[in-house]
Amino acid sequence: MTGPLTISVVIVSRDRPQALRRCLLGVSQLFYRPFEVVVVADAAGLRATGDLPFADRLKTARLDEANISAARNLGIAQAAGELIAFIDDDAVPEPTWLDFLSAPFRDPAVAAAGGFVRGRNGISFQSRARMVDRTGATTPIGIGIGPDGHVIPPAQPGLAVKTEGTNMALRRSVLAGLGGFDPAYRFFLDETDLNLRLAANGLATAIVPRAEVHHGFAASPRRRADRVPVDLTQIGASWAVFLHRHCPSTDRAAAWRRVCRNERQRALRHLVSGALEPRDVRRLMHGLHRGFEAGLARSAAPLPALPDPVAPFRPLHDAPPPPPRIVAGRWSSRHNLAGQAQQAAARGGSVTLFRFSRTAFYHKVRFTPQGYWEQTGGLFGKSERSQPLLHCHRFAERLRYEIRRVGIPRGLHGN
Repeated sequence: MTGPLTISVVIVSRDRPQALRRCLLGVSQLFYRPFEVVVVADAAGLRATGDLPFADRLKTARLDEANISAARNLGIAQAAGELIAFIDDDAVPEPTWLDFLSAPFRDPAVAAAGGFVRGRNGISFQSRARMVDRTGATTPIGIGIGPDGHVIPPAQPGLAVKTEGTNMALRRSVLAGLGGFDPAYRFFLDETDLNLRLAANGLATAIVPRAEVHHGFAASPRRRADRVPVDLTQIGASWAVFLHRHCPSTDRAAAWRRVCRNERQRALRHLVSGALEPRDVRRLMHGLHRGFEAGLARSAAPLPALPDPVAPFRPLHDAPPPPPRIVAGRWSSRHNLAGQAQQAAARGGSVTLFRFSRTAFYHKVRFTPQGYWEQTGGLFGKSERSQPLLHCHRFAERLRYEIRRVGIPRGLHGN
């Protein structure tokens, strides 16, 4: 009997060294074995990884160019796993992420898989199951978990399963054969282009709801920390490349008008909220159009197949993962609880701190820079946003409920 598939986790980072450290702490707590980690980052990012306890087990490559596709291809060159999983530097995976994300690949027909992404509050979903067409328009699809924990949507002409770059995995052989990511997409639509290429070659993509990643949308040269856009130039350029690669010529003008309308509406919403000024809206739209014109000139050459990995597989861990731990208490003991959680995390493995106040505050979940999961909120408040606005709980009852709620992705089945 063959063992589990080897997995390479590729993380690309630029201008976010502290976010990268946090991401790596989360990745280091994954239960799956065996996996390796490849980091492609600028100089500041690579320096930030140097004092991590597992730094000598990382594969690293430096890239100062602002091109996420080129960076991912550099990561693929280092990756020696049978599967390659991708996560962004401003994201953190649940400890069971790779266990669930890798499961569909037991079916040899599956070439790729994508999971669900939770947003800033750690509760609500940022993205779930979607299809994308050749104009770049996406459509949500309702799916269940499925008896095997995943679903493979049937092939449909002109449509592809939409995966997110911060939560997806592919067979290395398939990805290399397709030429990896297209460097013409310096940012945005790079994975969507790959989704359509997979579908065009008749390759199946699985949707894995329980493979969860928390994505924070950290600040970058293109957006502020509050997700307000700063520059749409590269978005416009990527749309030009995408539409001229995939969209029928008769539909391109209408598709581009839709993009412009959506971006303008997004900017106007920020204007109404006070986050932008009228001159900012004009500047953003000018950048979008300028980028589109620049994108039209980018190369449309076929992508050559990528070579075999340049280095052998280097697992991040040799030993099995320690069991997950729970720290829990009331708001009044918050400083002591945080200290307990930090000490437990320093010993290795996944730690979850539940801290409840006697309020109806909504709950939030985050992975702290100290390396532990923290859920805070009111004893009577909502965690799942579909819950009643106010519900009475005793502390022990609420704790049991929240452990059950996060038990599968956090690996807390025995707690």
